[in-house]
Amino acid sequence: MSLRTLQDIGDIAGKRVLLRGNLNVPVAQSQVVDPFRIEMLIPTITFLHDRGAKVILCGHLGRDATATLEPVARYLQDHVPTVLVRDIMSPNAAETISYVAPGTVVLLENLRRYEGEEKNDSTFAATLASFADIFVQDDFSVCHRSHASVVGVPKLLPSYAGLQLEQEVTQLTKAFTPDHPFLFILGGAKVETKLPLLQQFKDTADTLFVGGVLANDFFKGMGKEVGISTLSNEHAPKELLDDKKIVLPHDVVVERSGKRVTVPYDAVLPKDAIYDAGRSTIADLLGHIKRAKFILWNGPLGYCEAGYCDATQTVAAAIAASPAYSVVGGGDTLAAVSDEIQLEMDFVSTGGGAMLDFLANKTLPGITAIVESIAPSPLAAHQTPVDHQTA
Repeated sequence: MSLRTLQDIGDIAGKRVLLRGNLNVPVAQSQVVDPFRIEMLIPTITFLHDRGAKVILCGHLGRDATATLEPVARYLQDHVPTVLVRDIMSPNAAETISYVAPGTVVLLENLRRYEGEEKNDSTFAATLASFADIFVQDDFSVCHRSHASVVGVPKLLPSYAGLQLEQEVTQLTKAFTPDHPFLFILGGAKVETKLPLLQQFKDTADTLFVGGVLANDFFKGMGKEVGISTLSNEHAPKELLDDKKIVLPHDVVVERSGKRVTVPYDAVLPKDAIYDAGRSTIADLLGHIKRAKFILWNGPLGYCEAGYCDATQTVAAAIAASPAYSVVGGGDTLAAVSDEIQLEMDFVSTGGGAMLDFLANKTLPGITAIVESIAPSPLAAHQTPVDHQTA
């Protein structure tokens, strides 16, 4: 896979660059409360500005189609002059972009306000492409989605991976040729989304530890009592149940009559709910972590939202302290792990579903779109503007 990166972008002085960034940040009372994702974009913006490009930044915020990126614009203003284009489809949008001074970021309003984004509408993609000469994708977290700003625009503009996307691909690709012993820790829920990973790595990993709701699915498939524990829509197939490399919790924390009780995995009662891995299991897992040279982790090991996070946090601290190379991701996982611990890990992925899909398939639609985008050339760099009044 030959992925064009910013190192391949050439002379971009005076060029308009449409940058797709991860702007999906937590907002409270119209203020950005966790700017981590925006901060990750700053190096790519700086790279482009230092080379004389005009940056037109786009992205989405939340699932609410009425959400505005105004808080993001205010936060960016502290780093670089920023102008918010409030209506992408307005006849005035292109004019606003053309008059913005060099060194200013033009921020387009929340893409998910427009139906054409998630529908990958060709007219909406052409509207976005008409604002720029070059496209840079730097939002790994959406690269598994076939949206207009992910796969539509690269059909119309020469396209490149931003610094963060390049790092994601480089780091996650290491899981395909890891140092050994290779420990893969997989938790969370939705066995249907995790099975492809187990299939992908069952021959590569030396140990695959399965926790969280995923472990409940394995117990159920083995015919064990799981009480009223949460289960996925599917059960693990027999070939995985019999795989000796796959390690399950041998003791679990259950909620029984309102109290937390640790019991062997085969001593769960019909009214119990499994919420975490037990201390003996975690002690064994810490041994695997100490012996490992490469660790890949996605998904919490307990029901952290309800306070059952001891196993997840203990494992996170052990991985951070381990000399093994660690690659960690998943929104629920990172939400349960402190920023200080994350800083001690070798690589923390910004993708949730994107990380899972990349590891299962070794590429994503948004990455393939960059690879297959039109070749950079003087002719390709100037698209025919879209008539915004009819778009």
